[in-house]
Amino acid sequence: MAEIDLRIAGRSYSIAAREGEEAHIRHLESILHKHADTAQRASGGLNAERTLVYLSLILADLLDEAERNPPAGVSPVLLERIADRLESVAAALEEDARNA
Repeated sequence: MAEIDLRIAGRSYSIAAREGEEAHIRHLESILHKHADTAQRASGGLNAERTLVYLSLILADLLDEAERNPPAGVSPVLLERIADRLESVAAALEEDARNA
């Protein structure tokens, strides 16, 4: 396990993360940082616990909005993965047909 030091809403936190997840945790930290000022203003800046509650509410609201309004269509990344898998299946079937 790796130890990662995060700074969220002006406070430092040390958390454990699995090897290889450090970059993802840093990305999540940047998302929290983006909304921390709004949360601090909403909480009145009284204490970190209250700020984190407001930060949680902001993120829950964003998640709720995303779940209620999913993007239209299929993402290009997903389409590419599906195409790659179909090509692999086709190649395997062609190989089986040649060996039969």
